[in-house]
Amino acid sequence: MSFNTFGHLFRVTTWGESHGPALGATVDGCPPGVEIEAGALQHWLDKRKPGQNKFTTQRQEPDAVRILSGTFDGKSTGTPIQLMIENTDQRSKDYGEIAKSFRPGHADLTYHQKYGLRDYRGGGRSSARETAARVAAGGVARAVLAQLVPGLKITGYMVQVGPHQIDRARFDATQIEQNPFWCPDATAAADWAVYLDDLRKNHNSVGAVIEVVASGVPAGLGAPLYAKLDSDLAAAMMSINAVKAVEIGEGMAAAALTGVENADEIRMGANGPEFLSNHAGGILGGISTGQDVVVRFAVKPTSSILTPRRTITTGGDEVELITKGRHDPCVGIRAVPVGEAMMACVILDHLLMDRGQTGGVRGEIG
Repeated sequence: MSFNTFGHLFRVTTWGESHGPALGATVDGCPPGVEIEAGALQHWLDKRKPGQNKFTTQRQEPDAVRILSGTFDGKSTGTPIQLMIENTDQRSKDYGEIAKSFRPGHADLTYHQKYGLRDYRGGGRSSARETAARVAAGGVARAVLAQLVPGLKITGYMVQVGPHQIDRARFDATQIEQNPFWCPDATAAADWAVYLDDLRKNHNSVGAVIEVVASGVPAGLGAPLYAKLDSDLAAAMMSINAVKAVEIGEGMAAAALTGVENADEIRMGANGPEFLSNHAGGILGGISTGQDVVVRFAVKPTSSILTPRRTITTGGDEVELITKGRHDPCVGIRAVPVGEAMMACVILDHLLMDRGQTGGVRGEIG
């Protein structure tokens, strides 16, 4: 299997399977002299790890990250950083019955068709467990960004569960870490808890929409055509397991706007251009404007449910299948820190590319 690496100058290669002994990431291109310690990376992994509440899988993994190379005395050396996370709570027996059956909604069928064999234990490489490695790598990216762009902040949160959306009028950033859903609307979070509990008890699942905002992003990141900041962000978010759609700024809603409504007007401020709105999501022509970079992505319902689904076996027989095991009723919950990690990796990658091409020089205005 190829294509396990993303990024241009800040490059991340993930490895490992859901039920293997360990998984992890190799991070190449990290500048030297950045303070990087396992404890700091663990903070982000703890946001994503399973088993924290009844609304996520009950698989108990500490997701303890180890730094095997690339640092000395707590600082990056400029050489590849190897990160490892051991799997400690595999239950491969839960997947014995699907060894010769394809789970509907999963990558089982396509992996078999492409490679002729597959790791049926939790999906192997296609499992969302792979995203733990991304979050660890994102922690490295955040550490570098904190040194290069101290004012930059990345925040992810859920804005929709199934058909239920937050009320933007009640948006309160202080609520994001106060509930299991990373939800900025306390009322919506309470409603979602009832809704998801009912789905869980009925052996069902549901999708979600996550929004990730990067504030303090310098203007000038990205390139006009084949290395657009928004195209790389879209590819990064779409590469997350179970993601089926990505939006930048207004996204699909822009199709319903007129040109008068959609174009973000500009005035001259004390410190440079100021925009009167942000329909573009902080990116114009593939290049960051200096406004908040806003990305949303939609996550499909968890395909592993205890309700029987029709499928076929490797022999072509038609059967009904129940996917046993420990699964998330809404996998979107744990996708929030993953989206944050991918945002961090992409922005750092583009920051390094810009430094290499322009040295950070900007055109003068006023």
